Amino acid sequence: MLTRSQHYQKRLFDLLLALIGLGLTGWLILLAWAIASLETRSNGLFMQRRVGQGGRLFWVFKIKTMRPIAGLESSVTTADDPRITRSGVWFRRTKIDELPQLINVLLGSMSFVGARPDVEGFADKLEGEDRVILSLPPGITGPASLKYKEEERILAEQSNPEEYNRRVIWPDKVAINRAYIQNWSLRTDIGYIIQTILG
Repeated sequence: MLTRSQHYQKRLFDLLLALIGLGLTGWLILLAWAIASLETRSNGLFMQRRVGQGGRLFWVFKIKTMRPIAGLESSVTTADDPRITRSGVWFRRTKIDELPQLINVLLGSMSFVGARPDVEGFADKLEGEDRVILSLPPGITGPASLKYKEEERILAEQSNPEEYNRRVIWPDKVAINRAYIQNWSLRTDIGYIIQTILG
């Protein structure tokens, strides 16, 4: 668990970086939103309820990269998912679709570094010591995100992606994120952000 002082450090760092990030990429977010709106013929901003700090639900913001297909519903996305739009392929590869989450960081519902915000049925079901993951806001990036940056490709190779995610990937992410919180420092957060930017 982080101390009160460490929580303040992390929050102030997030606020400063979010303001800088929005100042630098605001034009790109608007451009991506316009492209996604035209291609999906709907609002190009994707909003979905995710599990946040303390298990509370919040709305995560992303650029829309998928269109609905009748009969195809899954919370797991693979690299060859037919719902992904043409612009969505590029947005997801370059992580441009994640940029609106800078607004989430500014609002305090997310942090730059932490466990990724999951849909209901995962983080909200954590028990015992694993619930330490909910002591911090979810992150845009983090050690588990970096390890599984090819997650969609890995899932596409499985005969049952949803079952593989629940049995293999999710438990590993929980262990990684627990270790991240137990060994937190501002320096490691900066390191994860640099690794994310450098790809």
